[in-house]
Amino acid sequence: MDQRTSGADALTQKNDTAPALLGVVCGLSAALFWALGFAGTRHGLKVGFTPTDLLMHRFVWSGIVFLPLVLRAGIADLCGIGWGRGLVLMVLGGPVMSLISYTGFLFVPLGHGSVIQPSSATLGGLFLAAIFLKERISPSRLAGAIVIVGGLGVIGAESIGHIGADGVLGDLIFVITGFMFAGFGTLLRHWRVSAVSAALVINVLSLLLLPIYLLTSGPARIAEIGLSENAIQALAQGVLAGPAALYLFVVSVQRLGVARAAVFPACVPALTLLTGWLLLGEPPTALQAAGLVTVLCGFYLAQRQR
Repeated sequence: MDQRTSGADALTQKNDTAPALLGVVCGLSAALFWALGFAGTRHGLKVGFTPTDLLMHRFVWSGIVFLPLVLRAGIADLCGIGWGRGLVLMVLGGPVMSLISYTGFLFVPLGHGSVIQPSSATLGGLFLAAIFLKERISPSRLAGAIVIVGGLGVIGAESIGHIGADGVLGDLIFVITGFMFAGFGTLLRHWRVSAVSAALVINVLSLLLLPIYLLTSGPARIAEIGLSENAIQALAQGVLAGPAALYLFVVSVQRLGVARAAVFPACVPALTLLTGWLLLGEPPTALQAAGLVTVLCGFYLAQRQR
């Protein structure tokens, strides 16, 4: 009897462990794909792509793939989201935000954007949750916000001391895009729109920008850069950092819950610095590393409930 009970307990524990392990693997993979998207952006700008070129790679391919799904769900009301809300979400979390973010990498190294943008998104999310959604901010989360600000100050000091006015401009760009994404997340919660529905709608609405792009010199420019570099951007931006990362993160949330899955986006800055070092040969400076460690401590505190 005891042996049967022990066997049943072991089987139950195994069945509980498998979904959790899958959730962890999916969450880490999503964070890695987002990091590869940052690194791909930096690489693309170095080889001659403009922010607009990268924007097309980020949204057009997935928009074409998702168009039949949105048409089937209902284009008249954009999958139930509505055109007004859909356009607002497209600005805050879609091509407009991405275009501004890509521009920031023209002024500062990879380590700045990959840390400042997610950190600002966390700060903005806490602020908007308190002001707009009337959520109570725990002392731990308030302390985390203060620590994150300190980490951003460390990175900002590098811009002032070593890069100059361009560095400050680049850092401010990532602060803006971080707060835009915070507004995007806040509206998703306020309007009760799922992340998957929002992603479908945003990518399809982005196709509206394609005719404008085709009338510019963009197509000729990306053709000159070559097939292999365009394939890299299509993979990094249009697949990995876009729909693949979102799908994996949604699976992680389903398997682990929102609170535990929230850890994985906080891994993106560290993974971006690592991939930038290994793939692009851009090692983080001492100030960037110090700012990253400080920000990660702030992330930990900001994600606690108490």
